Amino acid sequence: LPGLRGPAGAGGGAVPRGPTCAGAAAAAATMSKSGGAAAGPTAAAAAAAVQKQKTLLQKADADVSSLVDNFAALINIARVNDPPVRNTQEAFQMDMRGSRMVHSADSLLKLVSELKRTAIFSGLASLTENVDRRIEIFSQQVEGTERMLERIGQEAAGSLKELEAHYYSSVVRTPPDE
Repeated sequence: LPGLRGPAGAGGGAVPRGPTCAGAAAAAATMSKSGGAAAGPTAAAAAAAVQKQKTLLQKADADVSSLVDNFAALINIARVNDPPVRNTQEAFQMDMRGSRMVHSADSLLKLVSELKRTAIFSGLASLTENVDRRIEIFSQQVEGTERMLERIGQEAAGSLKELEAHYYSSVVRTPPDE
């Protein structure tokens, strides 16, 4: 574990960034570049999503780093067979480091919850896009149906006029009683 820590007294530990964090940031950057053709609110929403993702990744890195640092400090502090005064001091430090670990873990849990909410609401944007597309398709169908009904009405009116003309010019027609 000492290899995970930075220089002594630096206060921050170096946490190896795995493919998960770095890959997600690279994917977000690629997505923002490829989605650059979009304009207006969509581009602004994409930029905001990329910025939020960067912020969340930084927060996750900071929380994981804090967990690793505090755990390493707990291991370094936890020595057996020391004088009683030093044991009391180390017990206090262990309590403090333990509470910091709990705080970091709680922060990570909140981050996971926020990521879940973000995933749910980002799905809402694609759902809205799908609804808009369906509305456009249905509007086109309505226009087509209205044109068809208008054509059928015109054909029916023409046929009715033709039938009336045949009827009134027909010999079979009975004269009205006068």
